[in-house]
Amino acid sequence: MNGDTLYPIGELAQRTGLTVKTIRFYSDRGIVAPTDRSPAGYRLYGIDAVARLDLVRTLRELGLDLSTIRKVVDRELSLPEVAAAHAEALTVQIRVLRLRRAVLTAVAERGSTPEETERMHQLARLSEDERSRLIGDFLDAVFGGLDAAPAFAGVMRSMTPELPDNPEAEQVQAWVELAEMSLDPGFRAVVRRMAEDQAAEQTRSDVTAPHRDIVAAVRDQVGPALTAGIDPASPQADPIVAQFTAYYAHLLGHPDDIELRRRLVTRLESVNDPRRERYLQLLAVVNGWPAPESLAPVFDWSVQALRARTQQ
Repeated sequence: MNGDTLYPIGELAQRTGLTVKTIRFYSDRGIVAPTDRSPAGYRLYGIDAVARLDLVRTLRELGLDLSTIRKVVDRELSLPEVAAAHAEALTVQIRVLRLRRAVLTAVAERGSTPEETERMHQLARLSEDERSRLIGDFLDAVFGGLDAAPAFAGVMRSMTPELPDNPEAEQVQAWVELAEMSLDPGFRAVVRRMAEDQAAEQTRSDVTAPHRDIVAAVRDQVGPALTAGIDPASPQADPIVAQFTAYYAHLLGHPDDIELRRRLVTRLESVNDPRRERYLQLLAVVNGWPAPESLAPVFDWSVQALRARTQQ
């Protein structure tokens, strides 16, 4: 080809590797217009058509639509601008595909019903803002009216999942289950009760300096007893029980009597709800945190020890 020669569509097809039909398609849409026509009315193209068709083929392989391609070849849009926009679009598509893969993996593992699958898919597709609103609604339901206390600001932050921009399948699956839990009225009621109990300990205590709640105190005092293999009903457990019940009595400003110990049983049984522990496990997966240590053995030991000393 030289710069002055015009070529029919068949020869242009041979030189570009595209079919006559494809070139005619691009030509009809004004992307690669003919330079002239032969006396018989056939389209004729100049040498610049080869370069334009090569560019069109490359852009199509990258997934650009014809309208955008036309603007690029006509220089209404710069190629770097289009490339940047398309790269961002591909990033979104990759994220969507990751979410779909995670949902399908979860469906395969859980044997979900069609209704559960649809719900999982909807939760997985939520935008960052939508996820924030969902969790915000959960935290408002649990801590509303209580979050003015400084202690609860940290608790709310520690219970907030933050799914990364490019999550692993395991993180998406954990997010879906966690979101389902946060929408469960029964789970909300359980966590609300825990928050109210903790708030009561904070507001009724005459201690002005920062202090541990009873759950933290029990954990710290019972842990060594578990390690040592002390039977919760044995006399060796008496000083341990006396220590954390005295602390609870101090928090509430109430005598350390049977009524208080029974109240503490109810408090620890509430905290020992397996759904609470599951939420924290899922939260760690979503946020990429280390797996939390199970406190169920501590609470089981404490409840057994208290029941052994409150039976009439």
